Amino acid sequence: MSQLQIRLATEADLPIINDIYNHYASNSTCTYQLEPEKIEDRVKWFNAHGPKHPVTVAEVEGKVLGWGSLSKFHQRAAYANTVENSLYIHHEHRRQKIGSALLADQIRRAREIGHHTILAIIDSDQAGSIALHERFGFTRAAHLKQLGFKFNRWLDVVYMQLML
Repeated sequence: MSQLQIRLATEADLPIINDIYNHYASNSTCTYQLEPEKIEDRVKWFNAHGPKHPVTVAEVEGKVLGWGSLSKFHQRAAYANTVENSLYIHHEHRRQKIGSALLADQIRRAREIGHHTILAIIDSDQAGSIALHERFGFTRAAHLKQLGFKFNRWLDVVYMQLML
């Protein structure tokens, strides 16, 4: 693979970000969204992020292969320095260390911004995502049973935490 670059996302990246995400909304439990995201909702989501909550993309030769975000964990002010991370890799480019590059970048950015902790909220069946986060020092903070219902079954959620 040519040189992978991680950069801040722009509004021009939103169609591919949305396409990558919608594949998983329709085919996976890695998101509990049941319907594909509309582009106008993706634009609102993007505009709700900013310097403290960056959205990044991983690209090779100008082609976006994955994206990540640090999002507010909760609206209450006391949670301001706790963020939730998201990582989505184009389904044709998984297992090429793109997720590792995005996660390393998220951790670096979170530290530089001054966040205190990153939470990863992961479906318990997503062993690859859990293992990836463990490799970067995240620890399991909770296992919550039957929080989501998708594909005609109840799903458990694992909360993982990295103290910065």
